[in-house]
Amino acid sequence: MVGAGIFALLGAAGEVAGSAVWLSFLIAGVIAMLQGYSFAKLGARYPSAGGLLEYVAKGFGLGHATGITAWLTYIANAIVTAMVAVSFGNYASAMVADGDTAWSKVFAALIIVVMTAVNIVGSRLVARAQTVIVYVVLGILSVFAVVLLVNMTPSLLAFSGYPSVRQIVSSVALTFFAFLGFGIITFTAKDLPDPRRQLPRAMFLALGIATVIYMAIALGVFGTLSVDKVISSGGTALAVAAEPHLGRAGYWMMSVTALFATAGATNAGLYPAAGLSERLVDTGMFPPVMARKVKGVTSGLLVEAAACLVLAVCFKLDAIASIGSAVALLIFVLITAAHFRVRSETGANTWVLALAIATAGVVLVTFVLTTLIHEAASMWTLLAILVLSAGLEFGWRRPSAEQ
Repeated sequence: MVGAGIFALLGAAGEVAGSAVWLSFLIAGVIAMLQGYSFAKLGARYPSAGGLLEYVAKGFGLGHATGITAWLTYIANAIVTAMVAVSFGNYASAMVADGDTAWSKVFAALIIVVMTAVNIVGSRLVARAQTVIVYVVLGILSVFAVVLLVNMTPSLLAFSGYPSVRQIVSSVALTFFAFLGFGIITFTAKDLPDPRRQLPRAMFLALGIATVIYMAIALGVFGTLSVDKVISSGGTALAVAAEPHLGRAGYWMMSVTALFATAGATNAGLYPAAGLSERLVDTGMFPPVMARKVKGVTSGLLVEAAACLVLAVCFKLDAIASIGSAVALLIFVLITAAHFRVRSETGANTWVLALAIATAGVVLVTFVLTTLIHEAASMWTLLAILVLSAGLEFGWRRPSAEQ
């Protein structure tokens, strides 16, 4: 979770929230904490390779509602993973090919292929790779945040320059994208020795660290560069912000850190595909082909990787982010709504669950009505994803039921 979103989305979030992006990250962090509370309670009670989808099934049963949510989750995860792979490609291209778009696509495709291979080797290698990446990214981002905060110009963050509350709330859908990795934590429950104790601790520690770092970096970047400069820098805004204070070496250091962060997020994004597919085939929500082994590799992982490749090569970065955020928020609302029906088994607080649904719902509706509705391509793609998920669910289940 830590790193990929902050590298990829500062420019896009700045277009909506201006220099108030730090506030957008704070709100997104609070919403993620509320959802994280729900997920941690569910994960501690129902540890499974099915992760988030296991929770929906517990609340709504194995009917079409859960099946549609399963396909939505699978597709949304492909979008999110493609998004960070594109960000990796942008940084790699900026470093070695002067930002050439064609090379950006090549590098994005390459990181997806490499991380698919890592996941094929097994979860132990995934964990070891993630550990190294996280330590490197956390260390460098922390130093970078301190340097920026010490050297920032407070007037650039003046409240008088902030946009309307509605725009700030709308931007939360984008900054929330930077937290989406916390959902993947639930898929690790099956690998934890004591998920009831470890999962909640991992969830809240990860979200707390991410929120603090994201806010500090947003304050530092927008307190150092003008909003227009951040927007024009796009996906390389952090590296541009580092250069005035740390020189060319700083630019390269942040670029390398971005490569680590986005590579790690691509790795983590592909991680749930195999276990999720196998679990959903077992419960009858995915067709058997998704759990079929191709030379020992679950086909669900290969399908996910192929979808990521198509998205990374064919879509623009900001379009992927908008669609991914909207779908993810919808999924999280559905999961926590399902939690309501089993809250007596998990021991979750009713009011916290209600607040989690309300806050995510408000952000989703505001984002759609304020931002997404003006992006025709993104809006149509979002509708297409919803129709595709429903089509996949009803399309393959109906024949099987008749048989």
